Amino acid sequence: MKKIILASGSPRRKELLSMMGLDFTVVPSGYEEDMTLKLAPKKLAAVLSLGKAMEVAKRENGIIIAADTFVSYGGAVIGKPKDKAHAQQMLKMLSGKIHSVFTGVTIIDTHNSKIITKVEETKLTFKKISAVEIDWYVNSGDRLGLAGAYAVQDIGSIFVKRIEGDFFNVMGLPLRLLAELLKKFNIDIFALKTKTKSLEFKSLS
Repeated sequence: MKKIILASGSPRRKELLSMMGLDFTVVPSGYEEDMTLKLAPKKLAAVLSLGKAMEVAKRENGIIIAADTFVSYGGAVIGKPKDKAHAQQMLKMLSGKIHSVFTGVTIIDTHNSKIITKVEETKLTFKKISAVEIDWYVNSGDRLGLAGAYAVQDIGSIFVKRIEGDFFNVMGLPLRLLAELLKKFNIDIFALKTKTKSLEFKSLS
């Protein structure tokens, strides 16, 4: 099988891709995101993930997987907070509201120049968050590296009343979509697992 490369230094994306049972190499992309581009959120997610993948494709050969995730509310893009005060402003804005998390996913096969980009959207409804809760959450850990200033995989999950869509998308990598896209590159997650189990069984026989 061709070498698989995750074009991201995100520990969460590495963890999620590992859950799929793939052997892969991590090569962080040097692409600089421009969150100020005048594009609709879905289009922006696609453009940023493609940019990340293309940058790594210039340096590496294989199946390159890149993703870009951000929060959107009221049609506006919300990236990562600049400081704690900015993080508090973000959470106050999202309190009691419905917002979306967009992740653009791009896969490039450098051997044949095949490129596919798709975008996943997950909608979240937040409960009303008190000023005390916001202050405690922002000061209880490093939230500056989080889109929207929260993470559903930590105590921030208590803010969520409802999730519509892929939970893993909110973490940064929509696994269902990724599995579907990988099939288009002749990588079937379940076929690989079945083959691995078969080989393990034969080795014990």
